[in-house]
Amino acid sequence: MNIQIRPARPDDAPILAWVMLISGRAHVQRGIWEVILGGTEEECLTFLQQLTISKTPHLFHHSCFLIAEVNGHPVAGLGGYDLKVLGYPALRQAVVEVSQKMGFSGRGEGAMKRSERVLCCIPEEVEGAWIIDSVATVPEFRRKGIVGRLLEEILERGRQHGFRLAQINMYIGNVPARRAYEKHGFKVIDEKRHPYFEAEIGSPGMMRLLRDL
Repeated sequence: MNIQIRPARPDDAPILAWVMLISGRAHVQRGIWEVILGGTEEECLTFLQQLTISKTPHLFHHSCFLIAEVNGHPVAGLGGYDLKVLGYPALRQAVVEVSQKMGFSGRGEGAMKRSERVLCCIPEEVEGAWIIDSVATVPEFRRKGIVGRLLEEILERGRQHGFRLAQINMYIGNVPARRAYEKHGFKVIDEKRHPYFEAEIGSPGMMRLLRDL
């Protein structure tokens, strides 16, 4: 199996939207994006595609992602970014941009309100940490070492940007993902729980994992 890791491009928007949606679900059925956007799966994917190619760069912009290809076909993706530069203020601006572009201004306002409630359970970044986010693999290519390849590449990108720490946030209860990250040197440092998050997402909250770069 020929696995190639490369930077994501604008034409990767469909696979990136899928990666974001699936990683937002993890081991629960209704993911974070479906809660925030309040639409069907198809509507969420359409919105997320546009979000990855917005004029405003942000943490879910295609420029933050790596893509894994097998025999020339994209099968997985993973993001990494500096939250101080591409964080939530930039994301809010991009959401407004995409909402206006798609004629969803009213829906965009609702999404922003829901996102504020969801963000109450998103762990804060550790000072000076390179943030790793949104990882998913097409089902038939899972457990083949692809995520490990992506992780090593995104960690190296963080090093090249001068970071000395890497952080991953994940749902409490996602045991397989936790084990996978721990194999790559990450350790759980704390948890953040909230009743709204559990009611809407189905997980009691999120945990922070950290490792040296």
